[in-house]
Amino acid sequence: METIKKHIRNALKHNEAARIFVRKVNAALKQNKYRKIARSVDIDEKSVMFETFMGRQYGCNPKAIYEYMIGNPEFDDYRFVWVINDREKAACIPQLKRARIVVRGTREYYKAVASTKYMITNSNLDNGIIKRDGQIFLQTWHGTPLKRLRCDIVAEQGNVMNSLREIRSKNDADVVRYDYFISPSAFSTEKFISAFNLKALGREDIIIETGYPRNDMLANYTEEDVRDVREALALPEGKKVILYAPTFRDNQHDGSGYTYDTHIDFDRLQKEFSDEYVILFRAHYFVANQFDFSRYEGFIYDVSSLDDITSLYLVSDLLVTDYSSVFFDYANLGRPELFYMYDLEQYENDIRGFYFSVDTLPGPILKTEDELVEAIKNVNSIAEEYKEKYQVFHDTYNYLDDGHAAERVVNEIKVEN
Repeated sequence: METIKKHIRNALKHNEAARIFVRKVNAALKQNKYRKIARSVDIDEKSVMFETFMGRQYGCNPKAIYEYMIGNPEFDDYRFVWVINDREKAACIPQLKRARIVVRGTREYYKAVASTKYMITNSNLDNGIIKRDGQIFLQTWHGTPLKRLRCDIVAEQGNVMNSLREIRSKNDADVVRYDYFISPSAFSTEKFISAFNLKALGREDIIIETGYPRNDMLANYTEEDVRDVREALALPEGKKVILYAPTFRDNQHDGSGYTYDTHIDFDRLQKEFSDEYVILFRAHYFVANQFDFSRYEGFIYDVSSLDDITSLYLVSDLLVTDYSSVFFDYANLGRPELFYMYDLEQYENDIRGFYFSVDTLPGPILKTEDELVEAIKNVNSIAEEYKEKYQVFHDTYNYLDDGHAAERVVNEIKVEN
């Protein structure tokens, strides 16, 4: 069955009209099912539902808001629902004992959405959901943008599964359902208004500049938190940590999901740095292909399956990334950042494009493995060289990350208690 689905997805990649037709039929069927369910339930005024990356994870901004609420006596009588597609994983997360778990797309899921007062997500809502009168939907999003988003993408191809017309149509159908949209800065507010087509949709006023709740941990963490993460990951004592967190490429897809080629000679890195460092490899959640690092046991740790990247920031001495928004969050820690952009010209000109010049980034742009190796060797001098630029960057994008963003969000959306 999975092979048949893969062949269908591959066929749809090359036929826009067929994709649009299939999606419209699928949405109509789900919306009809949802309407019937919604008619059978009332809205629970003290219920909150959370969803991260369409049920794939327990993390990001929804997690931070949830943990703020369950730690606040004011919400002791509230009922919480989490969308987690892997029930076994959810059962192993102690914080979720306060929540009911539902799986996205199921009847139980639709019933929970239809009856919740507050729906909090960091990605696209299910296209079968129709917001009811009295409900409050919050879009937290999941990053400050360097690369162009949604309606701001100008490349002719859009991406391998969506034309520009499809991207914009799906965006509009999603955005009109939100009452609030979190922004981490004035810069992001401006870009979100454009990227999500908020002005044309008459939705500019849904933006709330609160900072990202997920970064509260970066302001409030303790050394005990760091020790706990190192112990959980079984990191060796005395070794420094490089977090390598690249993003996906819109033009690389195999029918099951986006694919990624690491473009790094890990044999060389192991030879050069294994005495001093270990590497945490974190692929984007879109990336479907698996990575086999068994030959690098004790040097490379594949942490792609971990739900929340914030804990990885805490134990990392150095971030290596490319166009991922992780470097905005990581900058809160004041630690070195290296930008391994081996495909910079293609990414900027043919795939996404950027909102600002990469020359303003708080670290060097590296296009070859040789440059990357040399930068790691000289990371202390690089940190000193970029110290002033780092501070300007932080003051521009992270000035709201003071450890109280979740509190501000809850106070903003809590119409009544």
